[in-house]
Amino acid sequence: MRIARFSSGLLLTLLACGLLAAAQDASTSPSQSAAAPATAPASTSGSPAAQNSADAPLPPSTDSAQPAPAQTSQTPAATPVSVPANQTMAPSTPAATLNDVVDRVVQREHFFIAQMKHMHPMVETYLQNLKNDDANNPIPVSDQYFLGRLEMSDGPDDISFVGQPGFGHRMLTKLTGVYSLHYLPMGFAQMVILDTDFQKRYYKFTFVRREFLGDLRCLVIDVQPREGQKTARFMGRIWVEDQDYNIVRFNGTYYPQPKINFFFHFDSWRLNMRPGVWLPAYVYTEESNLKTGLTKTLHFKAQTRLWGYDLKGLGKNEEFTQILVDAPQSVKDQSDAAADATPIVAERMWEKQAEENAIERLQKIGLLAPASEVDKVLATVVNNLLVTNNIDLQSDYHCRVLLTAPLESFTIGHTIVMSRGLLDVLPDEASLAMVLAHELSHIVLGHPFDTKLAFNDKLFFPDQDSFKRLDFRHSPAEETAADAKAIELLKNSPYKDKLGNAGLFLKALQQHSPELPNLIRPHLGNSFANDKDVRMASLLSGAPNLDPKRLDQIAALPLGGRLKVDPWSDQVDLSKAKQVTLTSAREKMEFGITPFFPHLSRLSNSPEKVALTTTSAQPGDAGQPAEAK
Repeated sequence: MRIARFSSGLLLTLLACGLLAAAQDASTSPSQSAAAPATAPASTSGSPAAQNSADAPLPPSTDSAQPAPAQTSQTPAATPVSVPANQTMAPSTPAATLNDVVDRVVQREHFFIAQMKHMHPMVETYLQNLKNDDANNPIPVSDQYFLGRLEMSDGPDDISFVGQPGFGHRMLTKLTGVYSLHYLPMGFAQMVILDTDFQKRYYKFTFVRREFLGDLRCLVIDVQPREGQKTARFMGRIWVEDQDYNIVRFNGTYYPQPKINFFFHFDSWRLNMRPGVWLPAYVYTEESNLKTGLTKTLHFKAQTRLWGYDLKGLGKNEEFTQILVDAPQSVKDQSDAAADATPIVAERMWEKQAEENAIERLQKIGLLAPASEVDKVLATVVNNLLVTNNIDLQSDYHCRVLLTAPLESFTIGHTIVMSRGLLDVLPDEASLAMVLAHELSHIVLGHPFDTKLAFNDKLFFPDQDSFKRLDFRHSPAEETAADAKAIELLKNSPYKDKLGNAGLFLKALQQHSPELPNLIRPHLGNSFANDKDVRMASLLSGAPNLDPKRLDQIAALPLGGRLKVDPWSDQVDLSKAKQVTLTSAREKMEFGITPFFPHLSRLSNSPEKVALTTTSAQPGDAGQPAEAK
């Protein structure tokens, strides 16, 4: 991926992130597509030694020296993947030589491209520009955020939710050049594709070893473009699972390097989301010392996540739920429910209808996770606050997870919504309680919720307009009142002795806000903090001073440490990764970006029963406060 371009002999400063220039360099015809097949070398077989090596049998698997694969997980029921009829599955017979392996990898990669034309996942990139501090540790100096829907078919253009162009537009016809002073999101999205025209004759393949990625046994192969290639092609390493020969990970960059632009290095991962179907889920991008001029260097890290592959399958179970009325018409219901709603009850029902409409729309777009066990954990903390303060809301409440990285929380009626990014970086339960107490206070104080969304036509807008058409912000006066009420709730709660930790998180957030405005900027609710002000500011005085060198002081966590999102179903779950002890201050990485290393496994063909669970909590369901686990 290249990012910079010279004009009049000067570098245009940190240009953004496209994989290849739309306009070719001087050695390439302007009319030639960057992803068009390059002329094949006169001989594609390579030297005799290389040919013999490719035809030689692969080294035997040394399973005795490797960990045994764990039991494969089972497949949840969901919508089948639609693929072209002329695409066939790879043979299950093990490949005997490297040439056999490469043939099957190429076949599977073409199958993958055909699948992706039918997929429209959400794609999010969060990037931090870095510099080294006095101790030579990287610290953020600015950030960028992109969110859109990946479009790889020949249909409409790219779809962006936050105003940037470039997600997937013409992805299958050419790689993108960058001619602007900002990172181009399309470049990050393109790193889910190894090569839009992946052919054996364009590359040299070298077998390295067998290796396990999680439960998955893989063949590790180095890949290099053959000499004489004018079209930029992948150069690096691929991991191929040894059953169907799908590429599950590829790590490297693109080559040859253009004269005036640069390609980024990236590490791209695919997950087995349906039996035999591996789709992109994560891309990590990093440059630590990329020279962009005589004195300029580029230093950044970025995470790209994809989800929402099966949005049509959301709510599928509810479609089969039927309400049957068997009682004879002569039987009359004498209960209170048979009566018309009173004016107060009718108003509550109207608000509830608007709330449910908004929740349903956000979930269908792919911004809100379906109801999950994580919601129950959040509801447990809310219940602790209600029970210890003797509050009866007279109605149910809910907690839900927004799937995006920016740190935000807000209420939709009686539903408290917290973003994935915010849940990731909160260091402990007291800090979580602080956020939930603020949002619960809006509900307790009866702050109004705009009920215009009770009219369904208000939700008839394109998905990419969601952040423009949906607004759940409160007024400054309501925010101030909610802060005061939240402090009152917390002082009577089980978290009253740990509020110093919550204040420490707020201090870290306020300290980093000038460098990380895009991480802290909300899209649907109120701002959490800025360099001058922060939510729940009264907690700052009771917090200890920030000490970056203290290993036992954890003010905030890196992104990605708490929640795991299923890219196919959008279901969220708490990460089961075991926490490790820090060995140095540089590992604290508050609000930082880290590489991905998912535990890969292969799905079986056995369907798993999916049970619908309710995540709503009734006030007073638990007589005593519970611990969120």
